Amino acid sequence: MSASPRRRICLMMGPGTLPSQGRDRMDLTHYNAKLSGKPRLTPREMVAAVPEIEDIAQIVHDDEGANEQATHEDLRCLSRKISGILARRDVDGLVYIQGTNTLEETAYFLNLTVRSDKPMVVVGAQRPFTAISTDAHLNLVNAIRVAACEEARGKGVVTVTNSEINAARDVTKTSTYQVQTFQSRDLGVLGYADADRIVFYRAPLRRHTTQSEFDIMAIEALPAVEVLYPHTGSNPGLPRAAVALGARALVIAGVGAGALGLFTEELKTLVAEGVIVARSARVGEGRVLAIGNTHEEGMIATDNLNAQKAAILLALALTKTRDPRELQRFFDEY
Repeated sequence: MSASPRRRICLMMGPGTLPSQGRDRMDLTHYNAKLSGKPRLTPREMVAAVPEIEDIAQIVHDDEGANEQATHEDLRCLSRKISGILARRDVDGLVYIQGTNTLEETAYFLNLTVRSDKPMVVVGAQRPFTAISTDAHLNLVNAIRVAACEEARGKGVVTVTNSEINAARDVTKTSTYQVQTFQSRDLGVLGYADADRIVFYRAPLRRHTTQSEFDIMAIEALPAVEVLYPHTGSNPGLPRAAVALGARALVIAGVGAGALGLFTEELKTLVAEGVIVARSARVGEGRVLAIGNTHEEGMIATDNLNAQKAAILLALALTKTRDPRELQRFFDEY
């Protein structure tokens, strides 16, 4: 293994499958506390159940309980907390456990806002800790191995699942239940947590962590950004309805190369009224371009960020500017 002996890794936890307990070993679907009657394990309980972890690193436990993971405010508070932890001299890296459903959004938010070059890993599992053939144990072990690996320093936030290391910016969940769910699609993995050692093949080039201009300590609130998904038969009034409900900006998970479909005319009107609109794509791979027949004047092209990550970046960017040209710069650089 390439992990440095006894590095001090902080272990934090949010809600999710990895620490959950099913009713029995065959329970792969009814493992939340309400259905199984069993509470999620604490980080200390998981480390005790997998004693090999203590051979990899010295675990610094966050004993404040699970961190909430539902809103931008939750992410803002989490980022501030992690920033403080990584500033400590007695912490060399950090592993954050959370549910896989929004794991990529948390990882990307931290990638943009935690100004530290110490290794940061966000990890989850598709099967509960107690299930037969669970991925929870090995995912947790490998996440700690990566966080304790010197080569992970400076690579921004990464995810570690199914023995694969992916960049927070690139990774997305691709399968509902299968363990190979996290993939970076057209860009590929950064490396692997293999049995012999941690190995990296590439590093992220877009701005992150220590190169980020987003100061989470100066951000008191994040503006509301909504994601809309056009399809055949969409109600063209949905964009205005979202604005009426409080959205400060809209991300459109467009059809094809980011076309706006039945939302087009309404969105053009909203842009003229000063609403910020960013074009993403629902197809899952490839870039959305700021040129061509799908682009509309005054709108922002989100490059190859999926819609949920584009909403994260746009919310942060709006704390600095509402100038569409400057907002486009953020999507070109991050």
